[in-house]
Amino acid sequence: MWRDEDEVGVGSVAECDVRGTTDADLRDVEQGGRETNKMNITLAKDSKSVVFGEDVFFGGVFRCTMGLSEEYGQERVFNTPLTEQGIAGFGIGLAAMGQTAVAEIQFADYIFPAFDQIVNEAAKYRFRSGGQANVGSLTFRSPCMAVGHGALYHSQSPEAYFMQAPGIKVVIPRSPIQAKGLLLSAIRDPNPTLFFEPKVLYRSAVEQVPTGDFQIPLGSAEVIKEGADLTIVSWGPPLYTIETALHLLQSPSEDLAELIPKDLRGLSVELIDLRTIIPYDIETVVASVNKTGRCIVVHEASKTGGVGSELAAEIQERCFLRLEAPVQRITGWDTPFGLAYEKFYLPEQIRVLDSIIETMKF
Repeated sequence: MWRDEDEVGVGSVAECDVRGTTDADLRDVEQGGRETNKMNITLAKDSKSVVFGEDVFFGGVFRCTMGLSEEYGQERVFNTPLTEQGIAGFGIGLAAMGQTAVAEIQFADYIFPAFDQIVNEAAKYRFRSGGQANVGSLTFRSPCMAVGHGALYHSQSPEAYFMQAPGIKVVIPRSPIQAKGLLLSAIRDPNPTLFFEPKVLYRSAVEQVPTGDFQIPLGSAEVIKEGADLTIVSWGPPLYTIETALHLLQSPSEDLAELIPKDLRGLSVELIDLRTIIPYDIETVVASVNKTGRCIVVHEASKTGGVGSELAAEIQERCFLRLEAPVQRITGWDTPFGLAYEKFYLPEQIRVLDSIIETMKF
């Protein structure tokens, strides 16, 4: 349906200066090996940049910092103690002193001990100083979301917890090309940023990524598939689940054929990747929903208090007279992430397909 690398890539060619890229400028990259190239660019071009976190000196759990300590030295790429609060506080101090700090929280599930430092210090640093000081050169990288065997402490999607913390940005990429352009933008953005990396994509998403330096703007959603009948908004791995659901809608298997109305099989669906979760691009979403009249939001995190709740409220407030059906939210359940049977927790393709049919038949 859509592949970023088909145009090298959707979401980067139009927005970034990588036109004219040749085969010699590309290399196959999985999302995880990924971040090494992005941080290598940062370390090479910015002499004030440092990379640190638990085990990053050895390459990290997902090998995202492989070779960086050998190339740039242990003064710029180094391990920290096992203390997320300490990592965050140390990063804030470095950024306040003018360094470009790229901190790794080994799993997003472990970011909660650092919550006070991020929300009460990093997010408010510029505001409380009246603009005289800031920690905008601070970026947190952290693997997030389900991986298939992570259970309750290695599978969470904590992006919504930060929605009431003005002063920080939150970004979640869907692919290697997006990860590179968005991470470089996050590191260079004048605001502290949380860059959550869907860990399931580390070894399952492979693209030909431009080797050079390019950025994808933060705060800008991308319409990755245009449509006229229904808008679906998501970010990260659920976008691929939605792709599968749309394929089932158009070409259902024998056991599904009798459950899918024939008049919906040619449905024109507009698919939006939000990319930046905070601040999200409501203008792109509203323009799409005003056109289609229907909307579904899909994310892995729990429904109650999730990002989908805020999106649904904004859409109903701004598009009320154009809506043909209530905004649907397809999400994880309001329970801890399962110890087993993870696919029953996640918003899988049949749930998305069922929501599409329900929305269109309203």
